[in-house]
Amino acid sequence: MKLTPFTLHRPGSVGQASRLLADVGDDGAAYCGGTELLLAMKLGLASFRHLVDLKRVDGLRGIEAAGGGVRIGAAATHHEIETSAALRARYPEMAAMISQVANLRVRSVGTLGGNLCFADPHSDPASFLMAVGATLLCQRGEATRRVAAGEFLAGPYQTVLAPGELLVAVELPARAERTGISHLRMKLTERPVVTVTAAVTRTGNAVSAARLIVGSVGSVPFAADTAALAGGPAGFPARAGACAEQAAAGCAPLPGGEASPDYLRHLVAVHARQALGEAFAASS
Repeated sequence: MKLTPFTLHRPGSVGQASRLLADVGDDGAAYCGGTELLLAMKLGLASFRHLVDLKRVDGLRGIEAAGGGVRIGAAATHHEIETSAALRARYPEMAAMISQVANLRVRSVGTLGGNLCFADPHSDPASFLMAVGATLLCQRGEATRRVAAGEFLAGPYQTVLAPGELLVAVELPARAERTGISHLRMKLTERPVVTVTAAVTRTGNAVSAARLIVGSVGSVPFAADTAALAGGPAGFPARAGACAEQAAAGCAPLPGGEASPDYLRHLVAVHARQALGEAFAASS
């Protein structure tokens, strides 16, 4: 299908882009790489009279070390992220995760901000960012606010962004010492049907903090209860197995998916158990 006619706007600043989006309202959409939005428009699944191109907007690009963590501009491409020296030094697991997104052609133009704002429920980055406690910096006009990664997605293809508000950057916090991270995914066709991210921090030999995030199954990623993981290495595999089973039981698979709900829950249990084991081993 051909794209329906639209007016293309190319603002030079976040403020200009924000005002443009506020003016056009529901008739407009922002894009940078356009890998998701333009495909949806070609397929007739979305239609907008105004598109706001963010590729030339100052302040949306770049990846840099910041306060012990990493700041990723919303317009940074997946390829820039997977090859970033700053990210590989602090969160090599994220660079590895991003390197599995789609293919090189898509990663060369697709952006982290676009991925998060499109809010496809079958996607990798959101669950990873939740697991590491990332914060999303959003801006409307000159006003900015910070949103926890776990609060950004409101549902399939929905975010908490207000009209005229833009995602500007993703901020990964300083990584706690002896924190192991594992991100696993399973796909049956093109998109993942299960994504699991585990983060385990040890103090001495004991687990002092843990997060387990399950995504790509329900409408938004969710955090599983990890309280049972606290304790020393003895018995950790059993505790991880119980935690994984709880995570699987807590899933609410979307209807009409590529697999049955029971099979998806089985995949969650298997991947969660493995991810917790890998994160625990990496935290030593």
